Amino acid sequence: MQYRPLGRTGVQVSPLCLGAMMFGPWGNDDRADSIRIIHRALDAGINFVDTADVYSGGVSEEIVGEALRGRRDDVVLATKFFMPMSEDPNHRGGSRRWIISEVENSLRRLGTDHIDLYQVHRPSPDTDVEETLGALTDLVRAGKVRYIGSSSYSASQIVEAQWASRERHLERFVTEQPPYSILVRGIEEDVLPTTQRYGMGTLTYSPLAGGWLSGRWRKDAAGTPTSTARPSARFDMSSPANQRKLDIVEELAQLAEQTGITLIEMAIAFVMNHPGVTSAIVGPRTMEQLESYLPAADITLSTDVLDRIDELVVPGVTVNPDDNSYGTHELSPAVRRR
Repeated sequence: MQYRPLGRTGVQVSPLCLGAMMFGPWGNDDRADSIRIIHRALDAGINFVDTADVYSGGVSEEIVGEALRGRRDDVVLATKFFMPMSEDPNHRGGSRRWIISEVENSLRRLGTDHIDLYQVHRPSPDTDVEETLGALTDLVRAGKVRYIGSSSYSASQIVEAQWASRERHLERFVTEQPPYSILVRGIEEDVLPTTQRYGMGTLTYSPLAGGWLSGRWRKDAAGTPTSTARPSARFDMSSPANQRKLDIVEELAQLAEQTGITLIEMAIAFVMNHPGVTSAIVGPRTMEQLESYLPAADITLSTDVLDRIDELVVPGVTVNPDDNSYGTHELSPAVRRR
């Protein structure tokens, strides 16, 4: 694999990042098999692993830590904090109290003395960004964390955090982790230009749009989820937006076939082809899934293919707004209507 710079840190990472969300009870509860998948990814040239404390309640971090024994120095290890880890209201968020406490838990589960990239899983409207950055700065100075990053921050939140770091002389976020796929292109309008402007690395998640671009769900296919089986708005097949997604997937599948690659390979390659993207996070549950992702690292899509994709999904557009990770707080009725 051709490694890429992680922003302006000087660190080099693979264009595919191994996401560990599906290792543990949330996905593959066979620890030995999950470890085999991680080892296969490392052997294939992936040197970037991303997990989070909340994935399977910490089990994902434990599996990653076990898999990296003896290979820790060969990997850029990233994890995240913020999501609730218990019913206690203080066991979550971006407060100094929680960050200083939770990093120790992640270090223990990962079996390491430092985290290469420690990321805020989501922005918090209730916590000053200076508090979060201040606590993370102390962790960097203590040697427990090498770099810090954000996840699902809007462009304005990225700018605010960069300004606060400069004004308060704090460590700055060197990466952002947003959702990005052919069906979810909202970050092209402002987030990607913003991260490029600040020289940040961008680690995109869900390149297969939650399975929509895996070929698993096709128009009139028996395996297509129904609103009863998958009540989430993202998978409600009675939704006009999701019907539109099915139509687009059919066109994309034909395009991939004409190009001589699989739909999965085209979807992942599309993400990695954007000059503002550092690495695409892929989250396999099985070895078969991992093997289907790996070829994408060496695929460069032609201008003709990219132009056709742009015809099917306009740049900067998210086909179904329910797939968007941004604006959930700002657009809630309580905030809009006071």
